[in-house]
Amino acid sequence: MPLIEVSIARGRTPEQLRSLIRALHRAAENSVGATPENTTVIVREIEHEHWSRGDQTIAERSAAARDAAPTHQASANIVAERRSH
Repeated sequence: MPLIEVSIARGRTPEQLRSLIRALHRAAENSVGATPENTTVIVREIEHEHWSRGDQTIAERSAAARDAAPTHQASANIVAERRSH
């Protein structure tokens, strides 16, 4: 009776989560011969503010990436400026 527990950052679609559950069930069936009715899968979605690595949460990393990325308009301005020279 396998019990498979997965923690994943929140943000997946219901279809993606369903696909993950299906794949985990298949993995248990294929690797240890578990039957679907005896396999339990628990998916825990963790808020981005509650998951950290290297003392930085997912939310903090995402915010830093957004702040560092040039905006679409800024990128267009840079391209236009380069063309004018």
